[in-house]
Amino acid sequence: MPPRKAPTARQRRLGTELRKLREHAGLTAADAAQLLGTDRTTISNTESARFGVSGERVRAWATNYGCPDANYVDALAAMAEERGKGWWADYHGTLSSGALDLAELEHHASALRAVQVMHMPGLLQTEDYARSVFEEAVPPLSPVDLRRRLSHRLKRRDVLDRPQSPTCTFLIHEAALRMEFGGRKVTRAQLDHLLKESERDNVTVRVIPFSVGGFPHAGSSTLYVSGPVPQLDTVQTDTPAGSAFIDAETPLANYRAVLDRTEERSLAPDRSRDFIHEVAQGV
Repeated sequence: MPPRKAPTARQRRLGTELRKLREHAGLTAADAAQLLGTDRTTISNTESARFGVSGERVRAWATNYGCPDANYVDALAAMAEERGKGWWADYHGTLSSGALDLAELEHHASALRAVQVMHMPGLLQTEDYARSVFEEAVPPLSPVDLRRRLSHRLKRRDVLDRPQSPTCTFLIHEAALRMEFGGRKVTRAQLDHLLKESERDNVTVRVIPFSVGGFPHAGSSTLYVSGPVPQLDTVQTDTPAGSAFIDAETPLANYRAVLDRTEERSLAPDRSRDFIHEVAQGV
């Protein structure tokens, strides 16, 4: 099997999980190679996602490693069997790998939970609002790059319309509601869109008002993406250098606690809609 040129974050995650399976079994790469009747290089290249792996092989390795979690193994085998390119592949070479990995992550999510402090959630942005956000980029985007990023941002929203779309909880700070990206007209339209989207069965919007004071990680935005099993959850955060993806067990537990505490301080969904309407009336 020829090596991949550039594995995606999802492919790297599968390799990481296979390594975890081996390590939890107390096996070195050499031990695993002997157990599985292969060579150490194959084990290493598969765990680093340089080589692909079939679902059948994933199940065989998991059985030999003695993994007792059938749901976890099923989820890993399903990841291995994914074929074809998603819509985000059309942007390969024109957008950052982080942007493509985020779209793929959302596509496969069973649930999304996000906290946004200064911007509206990307999946809930209008075209004009998204354009005004991108126009603040440093260095400035060329017209071509702006169109590409805007097209990608709007295409991501389709995940909410899938037959089995993820359940989404968006915790939005009052600062984000009051930031007038694009001016008052764009902001008012964005708030109206937010209210409309909050009525979806799979979308919950909760506002964090100024009056609650501080909350954990108040200076950054966080997206918690639930996989088919908890072991495959991922956190995505935005940094000046692009997206960062976190999947280690302890950080995931900490981020769940952060989101739980933040959600406790936010307004209930019905009160949040009233609050958004009040802000919109004042714009």
